[in-house]
Amino acid sequence: MSSVIVVAPIIMASWPAITAAVTAAVGTMGFAIASEGTDHRPLVKVEEPTRAEIEVEDSEIMQESVGTRQQVVVERDGVKATFTRDARGGLKLCMEDKNHRHSKSELKQMGQELLGRVTQQYVYHKLVSELKERNMTIVDEEVAADRTVKLRIRNL
Repeated sequence: MSSVIVVAPIIMASWPAITAAVTAAVGTMGFAIASEGTDHRPLVKVEEPTRAEIEVEDSEIMQESVGTRQQVVVERDGVKATFTRDARGGLKLCMEDKNHRHSKSELKQMGQELLGRVTQQYVYHKLVSELKERNMTIVDEEVAADRTVKLRIRNL
């Protein structure tokens, strides 16, 4: 007997779980974690970067503790992606291009693709964890060209 399950993700997690998903996903897309340093603002006027903001529907990031910094910044080719927890607890992504090589719609498309990978990593990790808790094992795993993941599992 076999079944097909399609997972419609709702992201409800702690910030460390989101950070792990972001870290796992961004490497496959050529992004790298940006170094965080002190913010030195120049005294001359600098042109604002092209920016697109995306709020992730059906997401709820649990507050770890007051004052905890909940932000992950990744970069690729002058494009900076900043994942944050907004005031309502939702996941938000801000895409910025300081070189103005991409339009706002292109940045939004890049952000959607990045969020898709992060969501996929989050759901995959959550699913594998739940399978282990229920004493089930992954018998076979296949990743298609469109990055669809197919798992065959067995109940012990």
